[in-house]
Amino acid sequence: MKNTPFTRIHEQLGAKMAEFAGYNMPISYTGINDEHAAVRNHIGVFDVSHMGEFILKGDGALDLIQRVTSNDASKLTDGKAQYSCLPNETGGIVDDLLVYCIEANKVYMLVVNASNMEKDWNWIMKHNTANVEMHNISDKTALLAVQGPEAVKAMQKLTDMDLINLAYYTFVKGTFAGVENVVVSATGYTGAGGVEIYFEDHGQAEEVWHKIMEAGAEYGIKPCGLGCRDTLRLEMGFCLYGNDIDDTTSPIEAGLGWITKFTKDFTNRATIESHKKDGVSRKLVGFEMIDKGIPRHHYKLKNEAGEELGYVTSGTQSPSLQKAIGMGYVKTDQAVIGNEIYVEVRDKLLKAKVVKLPFYQA
Repeated sequence: MKNTPFTRIHEQLGAKMAEFAGYNMPISYTGINDEHAAVRNHIGVFDVSHMGEFILKGDGALDLIQRVTSNDASKLTDGKAQYSCLPNETGGIVDDLLVYCIEANKVYMLVVNASNMEKDWNWIMKHNTANVEMHNISDKTALLAVQGPEAVKAMQKLTDMDLINLAYYTFVKGTFAGVENVVVSATGYTGAGGVEIYFEDHGQAEEVWHKIMEAGAEYGIKPCGLGCRDTLRLEMGFCLYGNDIDDTTSPIEAGLGWITKFTKDFTNRATIESHKKDGVSRKLVGFEMIDKGIPRHHYKLKNEAGEELGYVTSGTQSPSLQKAIGMGYVKTDQAVIGNEIYVEVRDKLLKAKVVKLPFYQA
């Protein structure tokens, strides 16, 4: 099990630790609801150094990215980022990822899920027919996500870079907390605003952590674990790879048509384009529980007569909304806002209704 540059701090703070994607990660410190509220209302910091980072360099870098990702990376200019996915050869998804444009047409950073790091690297290498220069910098990259409505003004204390005016899905590069060549982006996974801080760790990671905690102290900053990261992203209706999307789910089924651009060629474009043109048999929806009960991953979704409609992909008790929410795949004709569906919990059918995403709106 791998450690991150901040593992010692998590343990000193008494975090509840667990294995996640091969890493020793903090699940919670003071409790999921407490940490969730800190991010929604003030400021929280997540260690997400387990994420994977690949650098692609050279004249063929953009062409390679265009061929393996669904979104149109040619639209990116320096300092811009986009959400995308890696389609596979059967119409499913290898992974979802972020594409950062460091230098247009020349240098890009791909940020991938920890659990898929090796799979993604091998997939991209397989398609790297032009010998684009590729570097896996995951093991030497520290990454902190400082999230919440007061995150940006707190972090502005630590840099001369303009974070206050950092637009969504853009980034800047410069000196942060005394460390040079730091990338600070606004591509958060919580829906609460904030920044992500990438830097090569030369032994100063713990010092950066302490400076961040000091800068956020007046705003009540709290360390946060993966537990509340999951509740925060679910309230926003953001997909989690391995739950809501995987090798068997089409981007169109998952509601990711907006990151699937048919103005260029990419892996198995024809199949996915047919999904958009001809329709799909199932769709990912959000739902709220009407009856008391919490939907869990893989619980069956049924109609009132007990006929199977699909299954739950993610579910929780929403700390912000004080109600149980979930996402799941249902037959397309059932994916209608307001439609009543049922979650099978211990042989009982509990009523729920399909709702518009996101669940939480600030």
